[in-house]
Amino acid sequence: MTNEDQNKNSTSYRQIMKATSIFGGVQVFNILISIIRSKVMAVLLGPAGIGILGLFNSTIVLISSLTNFGLGISGVKDIAAANESKDALRITKIVGVVQRLVWFTGIFGALITLVLSSWLSEIAFGSNEYTMAFLWLSATVLLKQLASGQFVILQGLRRLKDLAKANMIGSALGLMVSIPLYYYLRLEGIVPGLIVTAIFTFLVAQYFGNKVKVEKTNVSIKELRIEGKGMMVMGFMLSLSGIMVLGESYAIRIFINNVGGVEQVGLYNAGIALISTYVGLLFTAMETDYYPRLSAVANDNKKSNLLVNQQNEIALLILAPVLVAFLIFIDWVIIILYSSEFIAVNVMIYWAFLGMFFKVPAWVVGFLFIAKGESKLFFWSELISNLYLLGLNLLGYYYWGLTGLGFSFLVSYALYIIQVYVIARTKYEFRFHSGFLKIFAFQFTLAMICFAVINFIVTPWTYLIGIPFILFSAWYSFKELAKRMDLRELVDKFKKKQ
Repeated sequence: MTNEDQNKNSTSYRQIMKATSIFGGVQVFNILISIIRSKVMAVLLGPAGIGILGLFNSTIVLISSLTNFGLGISGVKDIAAANESKDALRITKIVGVVQRLVWFTGIFGALITLVLSSWLSEIAFGSNEYTMAFLWLSATVLLKQLASGQFVILQGLRRLKDLAKANMIGSALGLMVSIPLYYYLRLEGIVPGLIVTAIFTFLVAQYFGNKVKVEKTNVSIKELRIEGKGMMVMGFMLSLSGIMVLGESYAIRIFINNVGGVEQVGLYNAGIALISTYVGLLFTAMETDYYPRLSAVANDNKKSNLLVNQQNEIALLILAPVLVAFLIFIDWVIIILYSSEFIAVNVMIYWAFLGMFFKVPAWVVGFLFIAKGESKLFFWSELISNLYLLGLNLLGYYYWGLTGLGFSFLVSYALYIIQVYVIARTKYEFRFHSGFLKIFAFQFTLAMICFAVINFIVTPWTYLIGIPFILFSAWYSFKELAKRMDLRELVDKFKKKQ
């Protein structure tokens, strides 16, 4: 490898690390906002208020998912590809198409909510009592889609700092304006709080979106049809994939409730929240920068394969020490975030954390299908994986309870990584680089050792034995990150500036 290639790789690794750290911080901030909001609402509104808000939110999210045609992903892909071409006219045209499509889909979603308001009230609450509330909340569907359109433009053009600021300011303002409404109006303040939050989110998104200097252009009906068709078709397929995930999640909760009872559902929800929210924040942070970068080089197999491997290496180096630490200290994490009553979910989480070592590379490779515009391939791949995930979850819980769910998570993602790898290898000549395989083997071995420690050694010896493995995992990750990003060169440059 030449010095020029090494410099390019170091720059790419630094970009991945920079974006992950920026949006990892954003996700942590949003989680803190969510925790504060939940606490305030628990005090001001009580369980009934939280239940009403949850039903409103879940209904609006479902309608948005069904009517936004996945523009949040397909739009990013096309804008990123146009941005990579450096063709100002092309960028202007695609941005114009996205802006018009979000208006169409937003109005469509709002009309669906208006027309079905009585039915939605019946489905969510079992009566027509909240029909008027859904009539008002139709405005939030439009505002959410318009705000999403601005975020798509910022992400596609890789205005990462503006996107991060918009997310953080929108979350903070939403909390600040809703608390007084809940305080003075109590349950009557829920709907106004949702509407005002949507308005402020839209205004913040509009402010940062307007900072993007893209010349306005007239997009003809013909151009809108030609350019928009690909976005809508791909987005619709992605929306179907998202709905499948929601359906699988809903089905397993219903099954657990029927077989084990509502308390088991609560334990499962707590475990999934730990896995998907606190560990999964890294996925959201990576996706923000990774997806547009991958979309920009998707037509070049060599460049896209290199980027996939680089993203996998950075992701695993960051996540592995966290997973190893969680394996050792998961009981304390559960007690701090929930209570000792939720300790029963710990074994499920042990197995699931091992499964995360397969989910990370599978998730990263899976984005190749979307970036290359293979929406049908992505849909069928996700359909197959969701079917065996559901089947294994049902079997796992039926025979082994919560422990079986954790084991099924591990097996499902072990199968999934094989599935996406075979597809990517066949269609795009993809291969895992030796650098990633070495990292995976080393960190997964440490995780397996810690898994054995917590299962066969009693506390407090588990902590005394486990802590050195955590430190060893962190040291290895730091060493490998320093090598890839050439930290010595960065330090030398900093000294010269001084």
